[in-house]
Amino acid sequence: MKLNELHDNPGATKNRMRVGRGIGSGKGKTAGRGVKGQKARSGVSIKGFEGGQMPLHRRLPKRGFNNLYSTDLNEVNLGRIQQAVDAGRLDAAAIVTIETLVTAGIIARPRDGVKLLGVGELTAKLSFEVTRASKSAVEAVEKLGGTVNVAFGAGVSTRGKSSEA
Repeated sequence: MKLNELHDNPGATKNRMRVGRGIGSGKGKTAGRGVKGQKARSGVSIKGFEGGQMPLHRRLPKRGFNNLYSTDLNEVNLGRIQQAVDAGRLDAAAIVTIETLVTAGIIARPRDGVKLLGVGELTAKLSFEVTRASKSAVEAVEKLGGTVNVAFGAGVSTRGKSSEA
């Protein structure tokens, strides 16, 4: 193969249609736009306009509410953490934080923080530093001699909040 032998596959390229070049071309006069009116002109953007009738997106009722200050937390059960300790992915001597949970593969990404839930059996003595924790989770951890430090706001994103400091 030589450079002068390179070419596209048959049918891969198509010549562009030259519009407005006389009625004999098939795309002359109105250039395929139809006739007259607002849409025949250039620079027209009337998406959603229904000829003066109330558009569909305004006729339909609005539903729901988006709270700007809501937090999207990872929920982690004690049973899941015990599995990671048994598998050797979490160090029982170290403090369990958002970063250690991500590196252990228990949660995929930090989001706005972690909420510790009390579902499952915990047998290891652990220290936690989480955004929130349920009462049952705190009781289960403290029963084994561990601690739960609820650092509300730890790892919280600035979604919907001003960035002034």
